[in-house]
Parts: sequence; structure tokens; C-alpha cells
Amino acid sequence: MEIYQATMKDLEGAANLFNMYRTFYQQTPDLDGATAFIKERLENGDSVIFVAKSNHEYIGFTQLYPTFSSISMKRAWILNDMFVDANARQQGVGEQILQKAKEFASQTGAKSITLETTPDNEVAQGLYERNGYKKDDEFYHYYLELEMS
Repeated sequence: MEIYQATMKDLEGAANLFNMYRTFYQQTPDLDGATAFIKERLENGDSVIFVAKSNHEYIGFTQLYPTFSSISMKRAWILNDMFVDANARQQGVGEQILQKAKEFASQTGAKSITLETTPDNEVAQGLYERNGYKKDDEFYHYYLELEMS
């Protein structure tokens, strides 16, 4: 297995995984939309995508978005998306993707990586906790959904 930062040559494979990821979270499949979204991220360089491949097949990915911690005055990363194909689960793919993200964050001088998952995704929670992620019991998470005009 190899894990590396995606480039435009990985667009189709990354978009397929992203589409499966969205479907996992009960979104309507939209491969064209997923492809356009990933293409825009790659072209603009406003996220970092790592893909995992085995035997020339795309089996997992993660997408990191940059942010900053004003308190520490350091870079931070948001691990916004992570997905491993159902056929490749229980083989350590997720752990290796998390390790790659951690190495990348360290190389960029980041203070932290944050992520969120649904309360019922206990498998992912276990993976994150085994890899050193701590559940935030100190702060509440809020969001404001804006109407599209």
C-alpha cells in the first residue's frame, strides 16, 4: 500500500472515494459534483488530500483544510474528510492515513489536527482514540447554517 498527496492525476480515484464518503453520510450520490469539488480543491490548493492505493486501486483518502490557532499563534489542520473503502477496512488503512496526516501536520509546523465525527460512528471514534486523538469535553461545537440565495 502507498499513501501520498494527491495531484490532478488522482482526480478520478479521489473523487470516487469522496463520493462514497458522502454516501456514507447519507448524501445523494453525485459523482459529477464530487469530481468538480475535488478538482477545485486540487486546482486552488486550498486543501491537502492524501490517497491510499493498493494494487493500483484507490482504497482510502483524507482531506485536510488549513486553519490557525490565534491563541498559540500557530498553524492547525482540520481533518475534514476521511474514508476507507469497505473492502479495505480492518487492514490498518485508516491508521496509516492518520499517520500520514500527522507527519504532514508536523512537517508544516502545525500545533494540532482537529476532526469531528457523528456520535454513532463508534468505529471511527475508536480509531481516532487509538491514534492519540482526544474527545473534546472542554468546548462546545457550534455552527451557523446559511441559506443559499
